[in-house]
Amino acid sequence: MTLNTTNYRYQRNYQGPVRAVIFDWAGTLVDYGSFAPTQVLIDAFAGFEVTVTMAEARIPMGLAKWDHIQALGKQSGVGQRWQQRYGRAMSDADVDALYATFLPLQIERVAAYSDLIPGTLSVLAQLKARDIAIGSCSGYPRVVMDKLLAHAASQGLTVAHAVATDDLKAGGRPGPWMALANLIELGIGEVRACVKVDDTLPGIEEGLAAGMWTVGLSLSGNENGLTLAEMDKLSADQTAARRDAAANRLARAGAHYVIDSLADLPAIIDLIEARMAQGDRP
Repeated sequence: MTLNTTNYRYQRNYQGPVRAVIFDWAGTLVDYGSFAPTQVLIDAFAGFEVTVTMAEARIPMGLAKWDHIQALGKQSGVGQRWQQRYGRAMSDADVDALYATFLPLQIERVAAYSDLIPGTLSVLAQLKARDIAIGSCSGYPRVVMDKLLAHAASQGLTVAHAVATDDLKAGGRPGPWMALANLIELGIGEVRACVKVDDTLPGIEEGLAAGMWTVGLSLSGNENGLTLAEMDKLSADQTAARRDAAANRLARAGAHYVIDSLADLPAIIDLIEARMAQGDRP
């Protein structure tokens, strides 16, 4: 007698430890508040006599920078100002021109904004001690990423792999490709054993699309958008309000967990490993 297997579905269920963490850069590992991308974009638009506010610049954060500029041009406020200045909607040729202005400014200034976020070196050391591989990716293009990697290394921060947004033919966020390219390079065979950490909504979408656990950062990055010095001036109630607002946006984007900054990550890794041991998956 032959068993009828059409009535069964067989499914593997990973129950081991976290194998890799894939980090974003600005607002996650470096650049508390994520100002290097936003301020330079504002300055690039100013060179074309179009005002972009910091709040507007932050909305598409996490996208590749050409895509970020295009998305800004499609926003109602920025789009209207561009129309008023030039008498037409922003075209792809205009995006090319803005990007050509943005890129040298970003290369020149990225290091000035990219001090390590407090707790970064300690957390990465703890992960490495647990034999967790460290990957990374960014909305920065390769020429900016190389400058950032050198500056980070001068502060003691190195990662096993870093993918820039123009490294891959498929592109960048919110697609899964940069996160998955890290796993190929790191030799990690189980996507469900990996964690994506990011301060932007497209970065959370990236991790979810890749099939990973996702951790959002509410205070250190783009969704909060304040410097450490500005944070120190807030009352406890003001800090809580900003934390809650940012955490809600990241949670709505699908983040499995939301923490203040990277310093809180080891405890989340423990929780994820406990859930996987019980059979949970991202």
